Amino acid sequence: METNEISFETLPKAVAYLVSEVAALKQLIEKGQTSVAPQKRIPIGIEEASRTIGKAKPTIYALVRKRLLPCYKNGKKLYFFEDELLEWISQGKKKTLLEIESEVKANYKKDFRGTGR
Repeated sequence: METNEISFETLPKAVAYLVSEVAALKQLIEKGQTSVAPQKRIPIGIEEASRTIGKAKPTIYALVRKRLLPCYKNGKKLYFFEDELLEWISQGKKKTLLEIESEVKANYKKDFRGTGR
């Protein structure tokens, strides 16, 4: 909302705008952030990567060698970014039966939409 004058007609839109702004501020406060500025990404070594994903160092080396784990190499040293490791973990999520069932229902409806069945 750019205008400072609120009329009876624009009141619902203004309230919706304020609610969304308050929700965004609440998220920032809950995360402990005081500003919207992006945080610097600081690379971590293999020790901290091992703790982050809960794998032993030899397992991490094997995953890197197979190019399954996101990493960066400078000389002989490996570097990782914590957000990329957490994303890698989340990609391995197993779906619940409820999620699978809802996907099947959605695909079933999509397949038979407009076929006259």
